Amino acid sequence: MALYDFWFLLIAVLWSGYFFLEGFDFGVGVLLPFVSRDEVDRRVVINTIGPIWDGNEVWLLTAGGAMFAAFPGWYATLFSGFYLALLFILVALIVRGVAFEYRGKHPDARWRAAWDKAIFFGSAVPALLWGVAFANIVRGVPLNAAHNFTGNLFTLLNPYALLGGVVTLSLFTLHGAVFLALKTTGDVRARANVVVRMVAPLAVVAAASFLVWTESSYGKTSSAIVAVVAAVSLVSAIVLSLKGREGWAFALNGVAIVGAVAALFIALHPYVLRSTTDPAGTLTVVNASSTHYTLTVMTWVAVIFTPVVLVYQTWTYWVFRKRIGRADIPAGIRAVISGAPPVFNEGSINSSSGDTIL
Repeated sequence: MALYDFWFLLIAVLWSGYFFLEGFDFGVGVLLPFVSRDEVDRRVVINTIGPIWDGNEVWLLTAGGAMFAAFPGWYATLFSGFYLALLFILVALIVRGVAFEYRGKHPDARWRAAWDKAIFFGSAVPALLWGVAFANIVRGVPLNAAHNFTGNLFTLLNPYALLGGVVTLSLFTLHGAVFLALKTTGDVRARANVVVRMVAPLAVVAAASFLVWTESSYGKTSSAIVAVVAAVSLVSAIVLSLKGREGWAFALNGVAIVGAVAALFIALHPYVLRSTTDPAGTLTVVNASSTHYTLTVMTWVAVIFTPVVLVYQTWTYWVFRKRIGRADIPAGIRAVISGAPPVFNEGSINSSSGDTIL
């Protein structure tokens, strides 16, 4: 395997990991207003991802950094042509991160409600736009012979790309619902299971339509096989979730997301960005890659540090593996509900659940 092929594969793995991990983060944020009935419920929902959401975003930074270093031509064309869409994603992620940190800094209900809306939109916008962006990468965009993007924002809003956005939004919402059912107890868990039944039909129809469109227009035999595996995993996850097998449901839903991303990258290779107007503008793993020496140095760095990161993140998930419910929320939050003067203990650790109380 040539080094540029290896780094294309590694970038595919990084994006798959990002969508698998950040996918349920986005889903939890989208579902915050729908599975919560009061402040205690909202604390339960947010605390399921409190210790891990920022670690999950590291996969995005790593994927973007790998693209910049391994395929600078791809990075330059993609980030300039998709500038506005990626800017919307960046702003949404910033607002979302600030909301997680600031919503608990003041006891006023309106203050918290405003930041809860920020969490919702800061999760829904990236969940939608990532699908739009990756669908356009697979489909191709107008590029001239100098590899410059010659379209505009509305060029990216084509039917195929919009369907891709619906797929990621629905899949991530489903992923978040299954995760909440796995990580919570009581009413929040029950409501999350209801959401699974409501969102599942949309996710299945949208994902199936998108994968059929992709494979019929841009795919190959290998990508079609992976797409079928993803589809079977998605249906199996839904069936197991309805049977109360939440751990297996979450794992298989993750397989479906990873499989869908893998199918897109397999269909894309050896291209990294197709030109729909001038064939000379098409970027491949060869003409968009860095020098052999650069890729060699990067490979050694990846071989050394990637296992360390994986071990650390696995350990983090193991530490915060237990369910959390209303009983795990401190008395200060309950005082807010009753109208009594609250006593906050922000940032404390609940020893029984192992979750960070935000």
